[in-house]
Formats: sequence, C-alpha cells, structure tokens
Amino acid sequence: MHSLVRTLVVAGALLLQAVPQSWGTSQGIFLPRVPRGQIAAARALRNPLPASDEMIASGKVLFHEKGFCEVCHGADGKGLGGDIPSGSLKGPLPRNFTDKAWQAARTDGELFWILKNGSKGTAMASFVPRVLTVEEAWQVVLYVRSFGRP
Repeated sequence: MHSLVRTLVVAGALLLQAVPQSWGTSQGIFLPRVPRGQIAAARALRNPLPASDEMIASGKVLFHEKGFCEVCHGADGKGLGGDIPSGSLKGPLPRNFTDKAWQAARTDGELFWILKNGSKGTAMASFVPRVLTVEEAWQVVLYVRSFGRP
C-alpha cells in the first residue's frame, strides 16, 4: 500500500511539472511578471488611493470601459482560458483576478507596474499614460482587488 501511495505522489508531482505555468492552477501564478531587477521597487509602491466604495466603483467603470480590461480579463475578472483549448494561444493566458492565491501573491505595486510597463512575453501592453492616467490605474488596481473578495 505504501508503494502505491508513493507512486501516486511521484506521478502527481511529475504531472504538475508538466502543466504550463500560465495556467491559473499551476505554480505560474506565483511567478512575478515584473523583471527581477525591478521587483523590489515595484513591490514598494503603495496605492495612494483609499479602497473606498467610490474609488472601487471608478475603477470598475475604467476596467469595463476606458481601459477595456474586460476584453482579455473578462467581465467577471476570470480571464480567458476555461473554454480555450490548451496550446491554441501563444504565451500565458490573461490573469484570473478571482484566484485568491494570485491575489495574495501579487502586491498593488506590481499590478500598477504591469499597467504602466506591460508584461513581456504576454499580450499585456502598457496602459499608463497611453490609455489610463496614473490615478486611473490605481483605481483599476482597487477594482481588480475587489475580484478577490467574497
């Protein structure tokens, strides 16, 4: 019996290593998309706006309209992927903002950095200042955080 359990554990570990890191269920959610040399500075950034209902509501409007975030991340914040065959898209899929593990792993500063600089190797482009102002980007971050709440 012990050898069967050990075999299943080893097989499961090997299977997890074979899963693409871009899948929301993999360890890929824990890998930052901010370059290693800039991650400390990004993590040190703090959202200057309060997480008030008003600011979150403004972020929601920006997410769904001006920022057109919902095109890739979905109106529900779950991103693309559930109905897309594995391997049909190049690069990582858009983040699932409802994933509590991802929410816990990323700081507001990292999210802002991605909005400002884009994400190399993904379809995420730079939105600040081309599409969103700095203040609007922080409002979007507040709204994105609301997807992780019950």
